[in-house]
Amino acid sequence: MAMRPLMMAAVLGVASLAGVHAPQAQARTYQARTYVDVDVRVAPPPPRYERVRVRPGYVWAPGHWRWDGRGYRWVGGHYVAARRGYVYVGPRWHPYGPAWRFRDGYWAHR
Repeated sequence: MAMRPLMMAAVLGVASLAGVHAPQAQARTYQARTYVDVDVRVAPPPPRYERVRVRPGYVWAPGHWRWDGRGYRWVGGHYVAARRGYVYVGPRWHPYGPAWRFRDGYWAHR
């Protein structure tokens, strides 16, 4: 009988600590769109330098840091076929509250 209050205190202590833990990253998917928002509590490193050559008919999609659930991994840039009447906006991380949110590259109408 004396163990019952001790067990209850232990269960309540563990349960209260579970509410304190905040994950480093959270992902949300949206059914209407084909991208996933990722919120990461660790700022990304500065971008790496990439040499880019002009290539007619193509635009450069710059490299970026991608969160893999444990840390950042560099994804090198690549060429994308140009689209008439559109401008390419490269992938980027931006501050979002106490975290960082990734936005993948996309085409914007001019």
